[in-house]
Amino acid sequence: MNAQTYRNDLPQLAGKMCITDGGLETVFVFQKNVDLPLFASIDLLTTAEGQKMLVEYFQPYVDLARERRVGLILDTATWRASHGWAEQLGHSRDDIRRLNQLSVDLLNDIRTAYESAETPMVINGVIGPESDGYNPTHRLGADEAEAYHTDQVMTFAESAADMVTAVTMTYADEAVGIVQASRKAGIPVAVSFTVETDGRLPDGTTLREAIETVDFATTNGPAYYMINCAHPSHFEDVLDNGADWTNRIRGIRANASRKSHAELDESTELDDGDPVEFGDDYLRLCGVLKNLTVVGGCCGTDHRHVSEVCRAVA
Repeated sequence: MNAQTYRNDLPQLAGKMCITDGGLETVFVFQKNVDLPLFASIDLLTTAEGQKMLVEYFQPYVDLARERRVGLILDTATWRASHGWAEQLGHSRDDIRRLNQLSVDLLNDIRTAYESAETPMVINGVIGPESDGYNPTHRLGADEAEAYHTDQVMTFAESAADMVTAVTMTYADEAVGIVQASRKAGIPVAVSFTVETDGRLPDGTTLREAIETVDFATTNGPAYYMINCAHPSHFEDVLDNGADWTNRIRGIRANASRKSHAELDESTELDDGDPVEFGDDYLRLCGVLKNLTVVGGCCGTDHRHVSEVCRAVA
């Protein structure tokens, strides 16, 4: 399969069930005891050892996807790889462009080795928030967000990446800016919001308001929406079965823990929840999210959780 065919024909949009990995950063920090300053997995790409560890990290998900005959969304290790975070990490703009490209190249090597007709592999360029992913200290307007994120979006658009996803978005305007940048760059974009225990975004916006705001501002620009970095119990009650805005949600990457963002921020030990229960939670979500085709994990999850999700829904 040629990666470029996915630019306009993403398998998850055609109804193919696809898995993602779990909580990459929490696995490295809590399970592998790797120091990630600012929770920035991009630094793993700066050494041959780190690159090898990333390849090994993805192997269980590759094996699971091939065993279950589902697709695999391969996410770049770039949640903290925009220029603002890069400066705090000591990287120049040229450095961070190179590392974003290298993250795609690493995943493209995995795809070349393991992709099959039954297991298409989509390379997804991950774009994280400009500020904190739980409690942003300031907000960007849509045009400011477009300007801030354009460099990273363009790097992905000029690479073998098939799409980009704005991950852990805490308010609508930043998502609008990333969608605007992605459309100008000619690369498909998804938007993934995070929510608090009440099912609302950190700024108090409802999921419905956030999705409808982005769709209105961008003329339905995102290919689809996702929810990440929240336990299913935090948002399943706010989903409106059959509503247009709910039908725009195609992906879930939930946390293993039921803890709030504030509680997780203070945690010194990993809360990995119950993988079997985690899979059952996704089965319930499938009853409401009629277009759900992208499933995986976020903080506290690993291949065990994603395997249970496959058992339940795939």
